[in-house]
Amino acid sequence: MEIERKFLIPQLPEDLSSYPFHKIEQAYLCTEPVVRIRRQDDEYYLTYKSKGLMVRQEYNLPLNHEAYVHLREKADGIILSKTRYVIPIEDDLKIELDIFDAPYEALVLAEVEFPTEEMAVSYTPPAWFGEEVTYSTQYHNSTLSQKK
Repeated sequence: MEIERKFLIPQLPEDLSSYPFHKIEQAYLCTEPVVRIRRQDDEYYLTYKSKGLMVRQEYNLPLNHEAYVHLREKADGIILSKTRYVIPIEDDLKIELDIFDAPYEALVLAEVEFPTEEMAVSYTPPAWFGEEVTYSTQYHNSTLSQKK
């Protein structure tokens, strides 16, 4: 189960370079239901996500490089790439700060995943977060992959 809240980030934190990051490329084979492939650094995954906004089922299956390349050719829409910074916060949570590459180079999103819905609902985001977009499908990566 994936329980997360998502926010637009109007300005990057000053100390961003002090946090670890991952280079991510992802493509969608299907957007309803969501079937995605992802390369994160040197790891590869096939992911299924159910419908939902703050809460949805998510299953990750490992892929090898060859399978990823084969499936990447079958991508529907734009192949997204981004840099994800991982920023630890209270209660063993972390902010996953995504800075997108073209064609979304102006887009910066932060996601915070939670172990329970109650924790997600009671979470107070830091002052540097912008508008919450958890309940907008406009900022789902699967939606972004379909725009040109």
